Amino acid sequence: MQRPRLLAYRRLHVPPRPEGGKSPPSGYNQASPVFDTAGGTSFPDRPGHLSRPRQGGGELACVSKVKGDLRSLRRSFLFLQGVCSPFFARLADRLTADGHRVHKINFNAGDLVYWGARPASNFRGQLAQLRDFLDARYRRHGITDQVLFGDRRPLHRPAVNHASSLGIRNHVFEEGYLRPHWVTLEREGVNGHSLLPRDPDWFRRVGEQLPNYGNGQPFGSPFRIRAAHDVAYHLAGIANPILFPRYQTHAPVNAAIEYAAYLRRFTMLRFRQSSDDALIDRLVSAGQPFYLLPLQLGSDAQIRDHSRFDDMRDVMEFVMDSFARNAPGEARLVIKNHPLDPGLVRHQRTIAGLAKRFALSGRIDYLESGNLDKLLPPVRGVVTVNSTLGCLSVGMGCPTVTLSDPIYNLPGLTFQGPLDEFWQSEVRPDAELFRCFRNTLIHTTQVNGGFYCRTGIRMAVDNCLRLLEPERSPLDELL
Repeated sequence: MQRPRLLAYRRLHVPPRPEGGKSPPSGYNQASPVFDTAGGTSFPDRPGHLSRPRQGGGELACVSKVKGDLRSLRRSFLFLQGVCSPFFARLADRLTADGHRVHKINFNAGDLVYWGARPASNFRGQLAQLRDFLDARYRRHGITDQVLFGDRRPLHRPAVNHASSLGIRNHVFEEGYLRPHWVTLEREGVNGHSLLPRDPDWFRRVGEQLPNYGNGQPFGSPFRIRAAHDVAYHLAGIANPILFPRYQTHAPVNAAIEYAAYLRRFTMLRFRQSSDDALIDRLVSAGQPFYLLPLQLGSDAQIRDHSRFDDMRDVMEFVMDSFARNAPGEARLVIKNHPLDPGLVRHQRTIAGLAKRFALSGRIDYLESGNLDKLLPPVRGVVTVNSTLGCLSVGMGCPTVTLSDPIYNLPGLTFQGPLDEFWQSEVRPDAELFRCFRNTLIHTTQVNGGFYCRTGIRMAVDNCLRLLEPERSPLDELL
């Protein structure tokens, strides 16, 4: 169900679909501006109110003024927090070049450094004061759209709800639902707050009208670039006690502690890689049935806000208990760590204790690393909370069960019964339904590009405009 759209200008024009409904979107901007009769383009004075057109002139003057310019209504974008990279700054530059207005709220020194000299306000108050601060900026800058990364940060939750109540669009970026060459952009919310329907028949009906999207244009994005941006962002945070004394990070641990843990883990991985590869070779060649439990980051909003589990220990305990009671006696359970886990929690020690508790010693394997392309094809089944890896496993035809409710948890794609019954089931995903689901997902929410390297940022900026600028989103057009 769509959320109510309260701004009058959102109903002025419905952009046409690509002819025949078969062509992939290519960044088109089809919604009409709000014209005044003197040939100018009017901006909303404040959310929910249109500027009155000036008297005089005529329709021909208006048409002459805008002939050849069918871009979206010129709007006013307010940026909140983004990723630790120049992505938001580059996107703001592009929107400005397209004739839109941009403004940003900086919440810490890292925001300040990466935004540079572009128009901005600094929020130095307490969280309870944010709503009034936002109201003042909404009015002063005639904000029509709000842009942010992640909708579950403490600073973003009230901002998203408040903007929505005023009819201001929210554009929420997130890591890609598909990996590795995609990022996500949805209106109003992502993950558990996505506006995507949950009806497999809808995806079948819509997906057959869409082109078959490929895997996107690839680009290299070394982890060291992401790490360098993260370090630079947090080094700027040294100035927070002076510039932003009330700022509180959404991260669960101090950046210095996290960096030290990363250094330790990545050093260890250099020695662990060969043994993990050998274990995968044995699993693949043995022919013994095995299930895969990919771990997620305990700090991820997907776990904290969109699942019933407190952390990965809770997940492992739940899954291993069910596996011990219901899985075939000859089956093994392979637990693989997340590639970006900082190593603050010793999962292997936890697994050893749980294996002893549930009498599973000798049936549990643990991987710190490993090639999923080699591990997934022979797997008997994948158990995940709501990881994007689950979408990958479904696409590869692996029986998959989720312990939460991610966007791909649809009848026909994932196992719909309880976990206790999954171990004895061999029902595989419907390949045609997944094709329709994937094409619709890319068409409505995915942007080919990245947040960190130059090439990825350039691609993401270019490719996100088809979702960001039109009056009606691609999803709106399909609903």
